[in-house]
Amino acid sequence: MTDDERYEAGMQVRRAVLSDAHVDRSLVNRTELTTEFQNLITRYAWGEIWTREGLPRHTRSLLTIAMMVALNRSEELALHLRAAKNNGVTQDEIKEVLMQTAIYCGVPAANSAFHLAQKIFDEEQKKA
Repeated sequence: MTDDERYEAGMQVRRAVLSDAHVDRSLVNRTELTTEFQNLITRYAWGEIWTREGLPRHTRSLLTIAMMVALNRSEELALHLRAAKNNGVTQDEIKEVLMQTAIYCGVPAANSAFHLAQKIFDEEQKKA
């Protein structure tokens, strides 16, 4: 795959997972500093990894949530908690992943993640 093809494939997956609205905002907000980075993550995170056939997007979402807890990346965690529903992930599955992170990442990390998840789920419920 060429870089242009990888970018296009990545953009399709990125839009499917994160939503057109989110991706459009990130593209509109690009700056001279961030343009190359946006291109990089679209080509490689979304075009190279998320397009692989070895794992379904559902599983990739659950893994990403766990990794964001482990790395204490709450902004990215919030993004992927919201996006997970686009991959068929349920709140109960997210709860189980967060329970698992309590053991392997630590109770404080899971506690923060549970609070963030509850806030996001409450916001989503109000929108519905």
